[in-house]
Amino acid sequence: MNAKHHPHIELLRFSTSGSVDDGKSTLIGRLLYDCKQLFDDQISALEEATLLSGDFNLANITDGLRAEREQGITIDVAYRYFATPKRRFIVADTPGHVQYTRNMVTGASTANLSIVLIDARKGLIEQSRRHAYIASLLGIPHLVVCINKMDLVDYSRERYEEIVADFQDFSTRLDIHDITFVPISALKGDNVVTLSEKTPWYNGPPLLGLLETVHIANDANLRDPRFAVQYVIRPRSDEHHDFRGFSGLVNSGVFEVGDPVIALPSGQRSRIKDIQFGGKSRQSACARQSTCLLLEDEIDISRGNMIVRQDNLPYLSKEIEAMVCWMHPQPLQLRKKYLIKHTTQMSRAMVEMVDHRIDIQTLHKELDVEGLKLNEIGRVRLKTLKPLIYDAYRKNRSTGSFILIDEATHHTVAAGMIQEPTIIPPVPEITDYVI
Repeated sequence: MNAKHHPHIELLRFSTSGSVDDGKSTLIGRLLYDCKQLFDDQISALEEATLLSGDFNLANITDGLRAEREQGITIDVAYRYFATPKRRFIVADTPGHVQYTRNMVTGASTANLSIVLIDARKGLIEQSRRHAYIASLLGIPHLVVCINKMDLVDYSRERYEEIVADFQDFSTRLDIHDITFVPISALKGDNVVTLSEKTPWYNGPPLLGLLETVHIANDANLRDPRFAVQYVIRPRSDEHHDFRGFSGLVNSGVFEVGDPVIALPSGQRSRIKDIQFGGKSRQSACARQSTCLLLEDEIDISRGNMIVRQDNLPYLSKEIEAMVCWMHPQPLQLRKKYLIKHTTQMSRAMVEMVDHRIDIQTLHKELDVEGLKLNEIGRVRLKTLKPLIYDAYRKNRSTGSFILIDEATHHTVAAGMIQEPTIIPPVPEITDYVI
């Protein structure tokens, strides 16, 4: 069975993170190599490099930039795709160095699972703590801690259990409830694809077995129906002159024909008359599906509006509180006007204040700060020109995330995760539809 030709096999997105030289790129190279997911020319290049240097360097498979190979560190996010008969995978190899924190946030932002590598010789260090904290901040539901380079500590069970205990003590500060530990050697292949005879004391599955079986069906938010309108479809043909559909991606939840819905921010009510995929009617649409909704009533809806169920309303406000990762060399400027891109809506926004900044080394909150610099993370309060229709990021990653854009240069300067508001905004006013 070739999984590449079976697109309906479940897809797992995961990222790798850890300190510099902990073996992230080597691990991904090992997964691809042992799963026979490399092209012949890649294998030939790997074998040729091994003959020349005597070093079987699997990291070169993912460290594609010349600067990465010269420095021996990962700089940019490298995405790789592979599949087994049980599941398809998209893996993001993210940088470990503190100066590339923004790259790690970018690569991990869509992940179902994060792998944090820890060097068995060094144990739990500050960068390992930082990457685990960022995974928690991004709402990644599953964390796999790979204690790597076990071959360099003689596959010591005592050393493994010591690091596990240290991490478990630290993890009480994280909002991640599914944490698994695996002792591995990415270079030698121990417990990566198959179990190793050198760790008979380890009773769990190999890493690949974990990736193939971790339950992710409940990771998507199916409780809160949200549909951000991307485009209003009005056919030019006279044959379909009454057709008016709203196309976009179901951000979360499930919509069914007959559901009572509300269009926000107008607050006008209607019911779903039809749900279409590729011109064919369906009874329902769920999270992450692109679809077209038709309503029973002619109400005013445009791009950036959101269709939700009447009994499940999001927040609607011009004032939001968010954790942001600053991603641009030009520091954050208070009260400067930025563009905010949230779901399908674009608006102007400004940062009114920075509540605190996270010390990226100790994870402590630093108060009385005026702004954020490149790669810094902090909690801010923003004011927008148009009201945002949102949920807290912890509840809904799709409607709780945004980016800030510099109006002059159009550079993305920050990625944000909206927090539960300190002051709950009023419930949107609901009105009967207007014909």
